[in-house]
Amino acid sequence: MKIHLLYFGILKDLVGQTNETVELPELATLADLLAYCKSRTPRLEGHLTGIALSINQEFADPASLLHENDEVALLPPVSGGSDSSRDARSQPCVITRAAIDTAKIANALKHPEDGATAIFEGIVRNNTCGRQTLYLDYESYEAMALKKMEELAQQALADFKIRDVAIVHRLGRIEIGETSVLIVVASAHRGPAFDACRWLIDTLKRTVPIWKKEYFVDGAVWADGEPFPESVVRPETGKDANAQHSQATPSPKKASH
Repeated sequence: MKIHLLYFGILKDLVGQTNETVELPELATLADLLAYCKSRTPRLEGHLTGIALSINQEFADPASLLHENDEVALLPPVSGGSDSSRDARSQPCVITRAAIDTAKIANALKHPEDGATAIFEGIVRNNTCGRQTLYLDYESYEAMALKKMEELAQQALADFKIRDVAIVHRLGRIEIGETSVLIVVASAHRGPAFDACRWLIDTLKRTVPIWKKEYFVDGAVWADGEPFPESVVRPETGKDANAQHSQATPSPKKASH
């Protein structure tokens, strides 16, 4: 069966491509696919601990069975196209490559009954640990990222006493001083607005598949991501899952295109 495999962040650089189609035997699992990846590209070995896996844009366990034409993504810890000027209430979660207009989005979210609007802006700073930054470049598994952002917005509305929320993340090259991510929360009272805003950015940076590459005056690196929650990260016991499916399992082969 054919599986469509996607690589992101540093994994993309190590493999030398963003995607490929591989051919696996029936009843193969994510663990089998990982074993194939490691055997074909040994330098991946030290970079697969702590990654998350997804099948068709949903987080999945290594023991999960694969099916014909599944889309599988290998997701390193995250670093946390539409136009950002769209109405934030009708489109509360947006991924854009345009500059983020904070005032316009915040004003679109406000209602007369709101007593507070909490705003968080992630800004590109000019250094990391004293190392001079030139600019950042963000990339994303866009379909899954937008889906997860919308899930966060719905969870915030359910868990906090807030009226509305907007989340906007920018991709591509972002210059010093520009906004990379914006969260706006509208509420009758400041307490829930602050709490929801903090929860949203902290959770987004751990669960939404967006990565950043930092360009310095003396080189470029993929930013270290925050660890995924234990509920979605690939467990280090993945070798056990491999063993359960290794008996009489043919080695996967790259599909011809």
